[in-house]
Amino acid sequence: MEHGVLVPPVYSPIPPAIHSRHELINQQTADWARSFGIGSRELREKLIGHEIGTFAARILPDGDEEVVSLLADFILWLFGVDDGHCEEGKLGTDPKELVPELSRLLRIAQNPEVAMLTEDSLAAGLRDLRHRMDQHATPGQLARWVDALREYFLSVVWEASHRSKGTVPDLNDYTLMRLYDGATSVVMPLLEMGYGYELQPNERDSTSVRAAAEMAYFIITWDNDLFSHHKESRGHQYYLNVLRVLEHHHGLSPADALDTAVAQRDRVMCLFLRLRAHLTASGSPQLRQYLESLTCFIRGAQDWGISSHRYTTPEDPADLPTTFRDTPTDDSTEPLDIPAVAWWWDVVPENSAPVLPQRGQNRAGDTALGVPHLPTTNRVAAAGRRRRTCA
Repeated sequence: MEHGVLVPPVYSPIPPAIHSRHELINQQTADWARSFGIGSRELREKLIGHEIGTFAARILPDGDEEVVSLLADFILWLFGVDDGHCEEGKLGTDPKELVPELSRLLRIAQNPEVAMLTEDSLAAGLRDLRHRMDQHATPGQLARWVDALREYFLSVVWEASHRSKGTVPDLNDYTLMRLYDGATSVVMPLLEMGYGYELQPNERDSTSVRAAAEMAYFIITWDNDLFSHHKESRGHQYYLNVLRVLEHHHGLSPADALDTAVAQRDRVMCLFLRLRAHLTASGSPQLRQYLESLTCFIRGAQDWGISSHRYTTPEDPADLPTTFRDTPTDDSTEPLDIPAVAWWWDVVPENSAPVLPQRGQNRAGDTALGVPHLPTTNRVAAAGRRRRTCA
């Protein structure tokens, strides 16, 4: 694909939001990365420059500060794995070696006391993350976090198999695996921890709520493909991006591939807003908070994506948009022609209408989208257990 594709402003009717302590959180994450020696020195300083703490502060704009900091450190750790082991490391083209390495890390996430990878900086960072998570998570949330990490690891091995063979996946497989390899699902338990509640299984695991979460993953990762295209297309292993998939398998020009991808994410955004409104109308306070957090996650990823040096690449400017549009390029209610996700349209009532998100009084009694804070008695951990345990 030629490098001259200009990404337009994308549709985002979601108001921006950020935690009031974002600057401190970002600095703490930089200190954490240096303390644990995450990645090589070059990679570590590059990741610190991406302002990942700011990203986490946008995801949980009204969340518990310690959880926001934990989320920021975890996201940086994920990039350390993705960039250091997968995309840019030698293991990224060697699935048979990547599987045991990731399996060892997964074992540490399950049980941080195991005597494995004792000299490895990523393992040390993961141990710290897990110990801190114990202070905020229920056993169920920890189990879901480990399960989501397993899904993510499986998906990056799938990526490595394509890099090893120099192949481009088809659109259906790419869409399915992108729900996991974007490391979006591993954030979900922290959305609950950030506001001190646990969403009950009868709501979280219902088909419609699972669809809402997957729609958020889709929008976030499609946006990421748009914003990261400039950087990725200049690499030597440019196989895994929706624009590349559309050009390679559907014979589209770069401009048409861009238009198609934008239309796909716009159609899903419209569907997500309709489903969110439908679920909010009848859901518990916890479910409303969960849906609010999904919405903040989408917008937070967008704001960070168009501003972070990770994607603007100042040394080779990407010329990304600096604004968003308030109307979709495609608002069709027809399902996308992608079998892995076409079922999403079946769970949204035909007569449901989107309600555009609005920010409430930030940290003055109402959280984003006007959902009230949960009572203190619903919070998972007592204040005396809230502590940061960085080494």
